[in-house]
Amino acid sequence: MGKIGKGVNCSVSGCGNAAERSISKDQVTGSGLSVSGDRRVYLCHDHYKVWKKATKKDRELDRVRFK
Repeated sequence: MGKIGKGVNCSVSGCGNAAERSISKDQVTGSGLSVSGDRRVYLCHDHYKVWKKATKKDRELDRVRFK
């Protein structure tokens, strides 16, 4: 059982919602979210959607590069 299953909160400053996803801190740096954490960042549903929308172009380019 991981930290999300144990009930960790969102890592975005000012948010106290329960986290649903965990991603590396390196992936979050370009999205504009202010987060705290060492290596892993935990995001609630709303902030995950913000991150996903902000990094859509970069993630798409990464997928094309591996084909």
